[in-house]
Amino acid sequence: MERSLFGARVATYVYFVLCGTLMGAWVVHIPAVEERVGVSHATLGGLLVLLGLGAFAGMQVAGPLTDRLGARVVVPATGVLCGAALVLPGLAHDPWTLAGALLVFGFCNGGLDVSMNAHAVHVEKAYGRPVMSGFHATFSVGGVLAALVAAGATAAGAEPVVTLAGVGAVSIVIALASARVLMPATPAAGETGGGETGGGEAVGEKTSPASARRATAGRVWLLAVLALMVMLCEGAANDWSALHLKDVLGASTSTAAFGYGTFAAAMTIGRLLADRLAARFGSMAILRYGAAMAGVGITLVAFGPWLWTAFAGWALFGLGLSGCVPQLFSAAGHADPAAAGANVSRVAGLGYVGMLAGPAVIGWLTHVVALNHAFVLLTLLCVTTAVGAGVLRTASTPSPRSELADTGH
Repeated sequence: MERSLFGARVATYVYFVLCGTLMGAWVVHIPAVEERVGVSHATLGGLLVLLGLGAFAGMQVAGPLTDRLGARVVVPATGVLCGAALVLPGLAHDPWTLAGALLVFGFCNGGLDVSMNAHAVHVEKAYGRPVMSGFHATFSVGGVLAALVAAGATAAGAEPVVTLAGVGAVSIVIALASARVLMPATPAAGETGGGETGGGEAVGEKTSPASARRATAGRVWLLAVLALMVMLCEGAANDWSALHLKDVLGASTSTAAFGYGTFAAAMTIGRLLADRLAARFGSMAILRYGAAMAGVGITLVAFGPWLWTAFAGWALFGLGLSGCVPQLFSAAGHADPAAAGANVSRVAGLGYVGMLAGPAVIGWLTHVVALNHAFVLLTLLCVTTAVGAGVLRTASTPSPRSELADTGH
């Protein structure tokens, strides 16, 4: 059983890398696709919204399907579909075909995202200790891998459509090959945990099933709202960190690029450490103190007058946010293991809305205040998240168990 569980964990890492690679392959080819289709930056920005809408829809479909059919079916299926859909943007020849391609690719990617996170929840529950942040860290590894592949292919003179097709084909093979070691079982309905490690409230023994379901649904939506705020902060950092250094502090273009690099590196390092910290101090502490650290970091960015304060601020912001989303996804999945897919889809879906809205919200605020002062909104969101972290006290957390014991593994 231990070997089977280890194999399921390794396969989950593979799918997270795969998802990051597929999305990264598209991202690094955006300039080439934009030139091929012949659209302006403004038009491309509108088309990218369709990618987000497709992802949101895919999450809402794949979540319940994962609960019903099992991760062993849905995760590889969405991985295959996502790999096949990757080539579509490369084949687009006008705005309409690109719109359709992005909608389909976004739908498939969103489905893979939620189903692999739902499976990660079951792996984490079987281990009986936090492992979710490590999975999220490997998503970033996929993005780096995609950038390296794209750089090599471009240097070799390969057309974008060839590179996208090649990455997609390899991804399909990997998705199918990794499927057999995924966990086939879904926890029985009504099987929920008791509360956060280190003490917390559980639903009372005399609570009726209907009341318990309503309480669980309420907690999941609270987690979703927190995810929206955290991922809005992430989205804002992705699009505005480099511009902040360049436009506000007068850094060169090359130096400004390190703003996002500092944030992303801190996020990755934080996620590699977050599981150990969560096992020792609890998921609520990771969310509360992480959000507080992020609030300090972005405040330093907003009001710091020097480059070193900006870099320090973006590093603290990334480090603080790094463990927040994995804790929220994990808590949503453990709130009711039998509905892990549906609950994760709600939290991930609303969080994705925040990710998409973040750059736009900050952009709108720059019409009213300076860019660095617009970041005060992110400080407020971090403070609100820290205050609301107590919701994790009533969310289920991993407990040692043997989910594979009855499956013949």
